[in-house]
Amino acid sequence: MPTEPTRKPLNDKVFHVLLALANEELHGYAIKQDVEGRTGGVVKMGPGTLYETLQRAERRGLIAEVEDRSGATEDHSQRRYYRLTELGRSSLELEVRRLAEIVDTAKARVLTEGKGRA
Repeated sequence: MPTEPTRKPLNDKVFHVLLALANEELHGYAIKQDVEGRTGGVVKMGPGTLYETLQRAERRGLIAEVEDRSGATEDHSQRRYYRLTELGRSSLELEVRRLAEIVDTAKARVLTEGKGRA
């Protein structure tokens, strides 16, 4: 299992899962709702895609299942909750910086270099 974040871009679904977990522990359905709500429904995650993505991220050490949910109500005790690992947080931060650089370059080209050209 890797212990350092990679500069390789994250799969878009993995990126959205990590982003959903950036500030709190969530169960699968809550992750799905967060992703779909934040993207205005552009990124949809059906059950198969969601759980495959969670398993992939867990295998890579980016997320971990929360073992102790002692404060959980009985209604929520059967749900599997996930949290971001240190590796997951580092990987997410690297990806956010990588995407920001791409956007900055695109803005510079479109908003400045492209002016005056016909």
